[in-house]
Amino acid sequence: MNPSSDLVFETQLTGLELIHRGKVRDVYALDDAHMLIVTTDRLSAFDVILPDPIPEKGRVLTAISNFWFARTTHLAINHLTGLDVDRFVTNPSERALLRGRAIVVKRLRALPVEAVIRGYLIGSGWKDYQHSGEVCGIPLPKGLRQADPLPTPLFTPATKAEAGAHDENVSAATVARLIGAPLTEQIEKVSLALYRYAADYALKRGILIADTKFEFGLDANGQLILMDEILTPDSSRFWPLVSYAPGTSPPSFDKQYVRDYLETLDWNKKAPGPHLPPEVIAGTTAKYQEALTRLTAP
Repeated sequence: MNPSSDLVFETQLTGLELIHRGKVRDVYALDDAHMLIVTTDRLSAFDVILPDPIPEKGRVLTAISNFWFARTTHLAINHLTGLDVDRFVTNPSERALLRGRAIVVKRLRALPVEAVIRGYLIGSGWKDYQHSGEVCGIPLPKGLRQADPLPTPLFTPATKAEAGAHDENVSAATVARLIGAPLTEQIEKVSLALYRYAADYALKRGILIADTKFEFGLDANGQLILMDEILTPDSSRFWPLVSYAPGTSPPSFDKQYVRDYLETLDWNKKAPGPHLPPEVIAGTTAKYQEALTRLTAP
C-alpha cells in the first residue's frame, strides 16, 4: 500500500497473516474466530484482474454490502461482527487507508457454492435459453426476449472455481450431493427471499436487479451464515429503470461499462489485462457511486 495515495490495489498489512487474495478482496486471519476482509480497488473482467485500480470502488462496495447486511438481518444471519478494525490494525497509515473498506467478520467454513438468483433473462441465461429454451436446465415459456423478466426468480447455483477459472453452473441436485439436500433447500429459500426483498426495494430507487449471487458459510455450530458481499454492482447486474427496454441488453451500473470497452480491443481475454484509459476509469467510478447514492440516499 502507498501512504501517499488513496488508491488500494493490494495490501500487505503489518503483523497480520494474509490467508487469501481474491479478485477484489484481501483476507487476513485475526484469531480463531475472526478475519479481516479488505475490499480493494481492484477490478476484474473476464476473470482477469486489470492493472488499473478504480478510485473509491472498494469503499463503495463495502458501503453497499454493509447497507444490505443491515437491512436483511430478518432474512439471514450474516458474517459481520461489529468489531472495530482499529482494534486489530495499529499502524496509523494503514488505518487511514482501510477506513471504509475493511470489516471484521466471523471466521466460517465457506461452502463451495454460489447461490445465483436470476430475475431477468440475460447473460449466460439468455444464451442458454436461445439454444435450449431452458436456463440451467429449467424450462421456460417460448417467445421470451432478451432482458425479459422471468415468470418467477430462479435459483441457478454454481460451483466455485479456482482463481482464474470460470464458475460452473450446476443443478440444485448436484449441489445437494455436495452439501446435502436440507442445506441446499435452506440456501435456495434464503437466497430467493433476499433477492425478492432487495429487488422490491431497489425498484423504488429506480434500479432493476436483473440477477445476483450470494455466498454462505457455516459457523462452528453448523449454522448457515451469509458472507462475502451482497447485492453490489460486482455481485449483481443493476439496470437503471429509466432506460430498461426488453429485447436489448440494458446499460448497467456494474463493470459492464469496462467489459464493453475491452470488447473493442484486440485482446485475448487472458492475463495480463490491458490498461484502461482515464475516461473509462472515471466513468466506472461514476457508475459505482451512482448505484450507492440511489440505493442509500435518504
